[in-house]
Amino acid sequence: MPAPRRFSRARLQEAALALVDAEGLDALSMRSLAAALGTGAMTLYNYVEGREGLEALLVEAVMAEAVCEGVPSDDWRADVRALARATWRSVRAHPDVIPLILTRRTFDEATLLQGEALLDALARGGRTGRDLLVGLRVVTGYVMGFAQAELAGPLSAGRGESVAEITPRGRGPPPAGRPRLTPPAPAAPPRDPGAEFEAGLDVVIAGLDAAPSA
Repeated sequence: MPAPRRFSRARLQEAALALVDAEGLDALSMRSLAAALGTGAMTLYNYVEGREGLEALLVEAVMAEAVCEGVPSDDWRADVRALARATWRSVRAHPDVIPLILTRRTFDEATLLQGEALLDALARGGRTGRDLLVGLRVVTGYVMGFAQAELAGPLSAGRGESVAEITPRGRGPPPAGRPRLTPPAPAAPPRDPGAEFEAGLDVVIAGLDAAPSA
């Protein structure tokens, strides 16, 4: 009879995500994750297959946080909004995992559930075939692009930076001849990423609604 497994997949995901959130993606390795779990690196090979396995753990963990209740409903627009909002909140909470979500082709249950739910909502909005795929890419592209732009923008904080330290980066005058690039500091309202995300999502859904599948 095989020995009982010491770690559940959920425990591995929790530890890997905590490590990456604290120290960045480059800090993740079999050795560092094993140390966080209080075991040896070779033990982890019983659970994951090297670096690719570690990265799959991260993607699955983040997408699992994005699964939302109440979908499907009788309103496809509300479902698209709920799914987009849930994904955005999850990825912005774990910014170092965004590159993996964008570049790693994964087939974990959480990612498949999210994709299926979004495709179903878009299909109920009248999209089929190629237009259904385009709709999926538009929504996911907006969500991931907004998260990246927010985290990489001039007012985004790095590890260890305070709001007081990063605010001056957005207070400088605009380049000559480009007055709209930087609003005057006294007139610029405080940023509300949530409100900006919802406003942009309004535009995306309005566009999908106005251009149904041919």
